[in-house]
Amino acid sequence: MAGLGKRLTVLRCLTFVTGLVECLCFAGAVFGWASLVFILKTDGYFSSLCVNTTTFNATQVLDCSGQDEQLSLVFTIASFMNNFMTLPNGFLFDRFGTTVARLFGIFLYTLGTLMVAFSTAALSNLLFPALSFLAVGGILFLITNMQVGNLFGSHRSTIITLYNGAFDSSSALFLVIKLLNEAGVSLRSSFLFLSACSFIHLLRTFFLMPRVHIPYTLPDHYTYGITCGKSHSLSSEQTTANANTQIATEEMPFNKEPVKQEKSFRECVMSRFFVWHLLWLSVMQLRHYLFIGTLNPMLQRLTAGEPSLVSQYTNAFAITQLCGVLCAPWNGLIMDRLKGKPRAAGESEQEADLRASGLSLFLTALQCLLFSVCASTPYLSLQYLTFTLQVLNRSFLYGGNAAFISVAFPSCHFGKLYGLVMALSAVFSLLQYACFAVVNGPLDGDPLYVNIALTLLSLLAFIHPLSVFLHCRSLASQRAINASSLSGSNENHT
Repeated sequence: MAGLGKRLTVLRCLTFVTGLVECLCFAGAVFGWASLVFILKTDGYFSSLCVNTTTFNATQVLDCSGQDEQLSLVFTIASFMNNFMTLPNGFLFDRFGTTVARLFGIFLYTLGTLMVAFSTAALSNLLFPALSFLAVGGILFLITNMQVGNLFGSHRSTIITLYNGAFDSSSALFLVIKLLNEAGVSLRSSFLFLSACSFIHLLRTFFLMPRVHIPYTLPDHYTYGITCGKSHSLSSEQTTANANTQIATEEMPFNKEPVKQEKSFRECVMSRFFVWHLLWLSVMQLRHYLFIGTLNPMLQRLTAGEPSLVSQYTNAFAITQLCGVLCAPWNGLIMDRLKGKPRAAGESEQEADLRASGLSLFLTALQCLLFSVCASTPYLSLQYLTFTLQVLNRSFLYGGNAAFISVAFPSCHFGKLYGLVMALSAVFSLLQYACFAVVNGPLDGDPLYVNIALTLLSLLAFIHPLSVFLHCRSLASQRAINASSLSGSNENHT
């Protein structure tokens, strides 16, 4: 029995470590777009859209705004698919389990890498489906890996947060490809290697992941993977039964313990909290997506087109993205510390969680405001601070999104609400292309007014934490009134 326990510990540690590597090296690579754009422009993708124009002093210059706009559209569609497909992907995972969801994700990811590998400047349009497949396949890696936290009990939330941070940091993959390209390794070779790595994803799927789901209340000696049928402690039938029980009690494998349902799904969607939370996520996500999608043109403008400086700042941005895995746990630590404070008389655990989430929501909105102000300032050296604030805010944004949904609504609706809010925010993020078109058209390449408008728009994100604060204060006042009434009744009775 001791030997079995040791083997299970090793198996779970391998699952955790390889899952972290998978999220860190592959899952969110599409958000390293700024590094990939540098290679694509060098290799002449969409270069046919560059035209010779005459300036006011009769000088001939090459205007590549059309090329920038088309490349921005590629990222807009990919980032939209990354979020919008979270809803059907969540249902796919819930209904068919881990193996089916991962095989589908691996297929899309491999297809995407092969499309990029065999694309050329003459086949630039292949980038549209390729980056979308990479985005959807990558989010499936994250969704199927977050359940690994269920294997580690009290460390569950920390592991889920780390996986989300690793997803953010994986955008540095395209920086590695950029550096290899500068060293002489072709774009095709790099993406063919990524395609070959799909064999590793397959091995994890069959040997280190469950067929269905990892139950949250973990049974004794629970095992999984292709060897689970050989276990003397838990047969494959028992594993399936446990997983099916877990499906019945949880919509997603990383929810909190099941609680009594208080609201229907429709009531949750129509609630004030859901509407303000959707606005909170959407305005900040739009700011991030537009910044990432237009970083290369912005750097071209601030450096007067100096290639070495553009490359230097692009590398700096990509390197800061690696810190996402370090920044991600901070938000959870803030919330956990607030939740750890003694609760007021009559305050439920859910109310304490909601109160703790208020500060997290406010700090995230404040970070976004500071990030947007820095991004709007046309001063090149300030962009180092912009990059730092961007990765910190992005880490807080997505961790806080999942945390708030899990505490504000019944756990049985978590998967559907999480998928719905991501899908709706993806529709809102399509405005980034309209913003880019306005900059390149009426504003003649100067993004100042659009940046100011987005900074003012980001102020709307403060409505959500204010709403939560007022709600918690209202509950506290109601408890005080109830306590006073109860005390008066007791005195009269006496």
